[in-house]
Amino acid sequence: MYVFPEMGRIIIVALMIVIPAMLIYRKAGFHPAWALLVFLPGFGLLLIFLQLALLPWPNQKTNDRSS
Repeated sequence: MYVFPEMGRIIIVALMIVIPAMLIYRKAGFHPAWALLVFLPGFGLLLIFLQLALLPWPNQKTNDRSS
């Protein structure tokens, strides 16, 4: 009946990963399109974690108390 039922599952799981990653990137100050790295087979999610962990965030608040 369904032509590609596994393709539907793949799309749903991908959206369950990409949408939260896009929200995290937007909150951190990066462009949300970086979340598409998830689709790189094998190490896409690792690249996302490394980028968020090692790069300085543009929206990071500084703790300057010059008085």
